Formats: sequence, structure tokens, C-alpha cells
Amino acid sequence: MKSSQTSRIVDLENISLHIVEEGPPDGEPVLLLHGFPEYWRAWRNQSSTLAEAGFRVVMIDMRGYGQSSAPPDVSDYRIANLVDDVERLASYLGWQSFNIIGHDWGGIVAWVVASFHPMRVKRLVVLNAPHLDVMADVMRKMPSQMIRSAYIAFFQLPSLPETLLRAGRFKLLADSLTKTARPGIFTDDELEQYRQQWQPEGRLKAMLNYYRALVREPRPALGRIVPPVLILWGCKDRALAFRLAKESLIQCANGRMCVHRSATHWVHLEEPEWTNAHIIRFLEADHELDRPEPGLFDETA
Repeated sequence: MKSSQTSRIVDLENISLHIVEEGPPDGEPVLLLHGFPEYWRAWRNQSSTLAEAGFRVVMIDMRGYGQSSAPPDVSDYRIANLVDDVERLASYLGWQSFNIIGHDWGGIVAWVVASFHPMRVKRLVVLNAPHLDVMADVMRKMPSQMIRSAYIAFFQLPSLPETLLRAGRFKLLADSLTKTARPGIFTDDELEQYRQQWQPEGRLKAMLNYYRALVREPRPALGRIVPPVLILWGCKDRALAFRLAKESLIQCANGRMCVHRSATHWVHLEEPEWTNAHIIRFLEADHELDRPEPGLFDETA
């Protein structure tokens, strides 16, 4: 029997965040951050399992997504603001420390939260998202990654990306899910729910402003990540080369990586049992991780 979920809007001065909570109120906190172009239901295959394991699970619609505020300017989506949302939400919830799990853009933000607030992050789990310090170097050394990332350059254009993504009831945006995942992972019913989230005025612009701010707005180097890190990676990711995962692991003072060779970018949806087992085992560990050799991983599927 699944645990119950509750939903509410949290006002944090200049931003309102929609959050969905599940699990015992006194459970160890776990914050789940979704990626592009999803919303809190990205974690539909993880939340109840984590809650039933005794964790207090909080899923958020990140700023610009779902029922959260969607400020209009590119600068509103600079990394520092996204991290500030997480830190202030944690304080609002009364969390002195917390675990954080992120996929795609949520993973990028989770990396930075762990860098900026290492004393507050107990453990970090990242799914198919690179440590930002390694991205430029990998693209220089690996032209194929530059080609994979070409969509970021397209997203820098004003208005045109929004127009094209909205056309045909968000056909291109829906295709970005269905054509990069295993068949059947994003059902017609799920896609319809996604369309409802993308429909409100200003949502597409907000979602694309993450990419615009990443290119245009200054951001500090993250450096070495101090909290324990688990990287979970689907090796058939069309957008992100596996080299990004290996280089990201080297940036961890105390990290481990587990890869799934047949999973795509959407490993948490395609392989939920594998993903959940690794996450729970990592979060429940009562000892420091054994540091692997740089660039190696210790478990595959």
C-alpha cells in the first residue's frame, strides 16, 4: 500500500515553490529535484519506495515549472538563484541537513548545492547530470559531445524555440521524451499530464531560461565535492556522453558510480528497482564510502 502524498505551495520571499511531501514527518529528509522538461512527477517511481523505507520525501516543482512561480527574466534562472531556492526551502522545512537527489537539470543544481553548502548536504545522488566544471573540458576534447549539446545553442535564440516547441501540441517537446527513452516509458496519459504542465503562459520561456542563464550568466567554479556522492548513469544517454560521468566522479572527494549499460537518460523511469535499490543502500549506509580509483565504477547492470 502506497503512502499518502500531500501538496502545498511554499512562499519564500520572492518565489513560491510547489512541493509534494510523502513519508513519515520525522523521517530523514530527502529532497528530489527533477530535470527538463519534467515536473515533480518525474519521481513517480521513487517517492513511495523511499517513503516506505522511512525517509521524509519532498519533491518540488523547480522555479518555472509546474505550479511554482515562473519569473520572466533570464537572470532569474542563474545557478545561484536555483541553489538559493533549495537552501531556503530546506530552512523553511526546518532541516539542518538533508539528502538531495537530482536528475538532469535537477542533478546540475544538486551538484552546486553540495558545493555551496557542504555542511548541510548529508549525501548527494546524481542521475545523468554532469558536474559543471567538467563540461567545457569534455566538449573541447570530445567534439561529439559538442554536437550532442547543440540544442543548447538553439535554445539561446529569442522566441523561436518557444514557438517551435509549442507547435502541434508540444510535439517536439514530447518527442524529446519519447524518442530518447525506451518505448512505452512515457505513456499517452503521462504525456497529456506533461502537456498540461507546459501549457500555462510563460512556462516554456521559463524552462528554456535555465539554458540561457547557464550560457549568459556568470557562475563560480564548483571545485571538489565534499559530501558523499553516488552517481547513477544510464549509458545509452543520447545527450550526455559517459565520459562526463567519469570526469564528474573525479571531482568527488568521496564518490561512487554505478552504471546501467542498457538504460538511457531516463534511468530512474526505465529501471526503477535498480535505481531505488542503489539509492536506499547509499542513503542508509552508516559509514564513509570507499573511494574508488578515479574514473572507475564499482557496479554495472
